[in-house]
Amino acid sequence: MARCVVKFGGSNFKAAGDMAKILKAVRLYNTPPIIVVSAFYGITNELIAVMDSSAQDETEIRRMTDRLKTMKRESLEAHIEDSKAREAVYIKLRSRLDDLSRVLLGTHYIGEIPPFIRDRILSFGERLSSLIVAAVLEYHGIPAIERLPEDIGLITDGEEGNAAVDFTASEKSVAAGLSADKVCVIPGFYGVGPDGRITLLGRGGSDYSAAAVARCVSAEALDVWKDVDGYLSADPGSVENTRRIARLGYSEAAELSYFGARILHPRTVEPLEDRSIPVRIFNINDTGEELTPLSVIGPDADAPKGPKSVTYTDDFAVLTLAGAGVGIKPGILAKVTGALDRSGINIKSVVTSQTAINIYLSEADLDRTDEVVRSLDLAAVSHVIPRRDLSIVALVGDGLGEAPEVAEGMMEAMDKRGVRFTIFSVGASNAAAYAVIPRSQREEAVRALHDRYFYAVKDREI
Repeated sequence: MARCVVKFGGSNFKAAGDMAKILKAVRLYNTPPIIVVSAFYGITNELIAVMDSSAQDETEIRRMTDRLKTMKRESLEAHIEDSKAREAVYIKLRSRLDDLSRVLLGTHYIGEIPPFIRDRILSFGERLSSLIVAAVLEYHGIPAIERLPEDIGLITDGEEGNAAVDFTASEKSVAAGLSADKVCVIPGFYGVGPDGRITLLGRGGSDYSAAAVARCVSAEALDVWKDVDGYLSADPGSVENTRRIARLGYSEAAELSYFGARILHPRTVEPLEDRSIPVRIFNINDTGEELTPLSVIGPDADAPKGPKSVTYTDDFAVLTLAGAGVGIKPGILAKVTGALDRSGINIKSVVTSQTAINIYLSEADLDRTDEVVRSLDLAAVSHVIPRRDLSIVALVGDGLGEAPEVAEGMMEAMDKRGVRFTIFSVGASNAAAYAVIPRSQREEAVRALHDRYFYAVKDREI
């Protein structure tokens, strides 16, 4: 019988009582699930902070590892009452934290953190979680075992910081490495490269690693437990009367993630789509007595067409390269994208015209991109214009790229609310249309589009 792969993220590890909710959720499964866990809430950010200071401050390394030891001991005391059982787990935790401390002190002494060491350090957050979760499950009568990616052969392409899983190399070993009669708990966020080194799967990549495991074992489903009520027609913090989306296609889920919805990592559906493995979303705060998903993601053909949700992202900026004929002169775009790739800068998208090349970026990369482009001294570029304080507001739903009336409706809805947009795109994806707007008008734009497309369905699911 196919097993479910179950993902518990950092939002499931915020408070002491959260472990009891996880225990309740795991007991709902008739067949032992494979569990993939994120780091406890805030731990990854703490590891990043201590890396940033480790070259200068040895004492902060010791303070941080001492804090983690205290935190993990308190977590064990809250969930494992027997002192002998608790101490046995703590010895393993302390060994793992001592290893972290040694790695960090090594970076302090050499004065730098090579990328492969950075990946190793950041993997510790998940490895601490998996050890604790497996121990707590076992103590509470749920047979469980921790299995690390290096144990089961979750092999990546070896790219540091943002690796992809090599499924040809991983599928047989992962399937063979997971016990069928126990809950297997795997730390997410990383795999191992061909050389055996730890490589991260990108920030927030635990969703992707859970999807990769699901593919390797031909899972019945990937179940993601969150602290929200599934996918909604908009962010409930911005819009009243949001509606829950019962079914989405893979493309819609990918576009929602890309444009800012924080339910899944943007790469989650990649490993699942060609195997038609569904993703089911549950709320950890409302487990009920049986497994009843709030939203289900599956093949595009199985989901109803039409608008599903309005979403947005503020992690957005534009660098405009202006000049007569810049958009059609051969070689300019290739030089720019090549230079940015060599500098490790990710380009979200490029929109060109006769007189401008607009490069979409994360706002954090804008200044560095500006610097790199200016250093190229491109004769055809008369002005390089950085544009910040922008947002993208997107309408997502399968079939929007084939519906010309969508653009007209979106423009009309925003114009009635006085929302100005500088760039509008429809057709690049069949599942999304978006506008670039001043960030100060983002809330108004979201409400305008939600009222236009979802007010009529306020009494039912989408």
